[in-house]
Amino acid sequence: MSGTVNGPASYFPSIEKRYGRPVAEWKALIRSSPLTKHMELVAWLKSEHAMGHGHANALVAHTLAEGSGK
Repeated sequence: MSGTVNGPASYFPSIEKRYGRPVAEWKALIRSSPLTKHMELVAWLKSEHAMGHGHANALVAHTLAEGSGK
């Protein structure tokens, strides 16, 4: 079995390196946002935190899949 990470989590190391915050912190920000829809959250990360679309999408998808209630 391979130790390769697939899906949205595969972006996490580059997200942490590029934006200087741990993924857990980004997920906490997403969960605390009053926004509820996937693309609203993606747009928010892009506009407020200058995050690229792929990184924002990966974080939101992974966070919402964890059952954060959004």
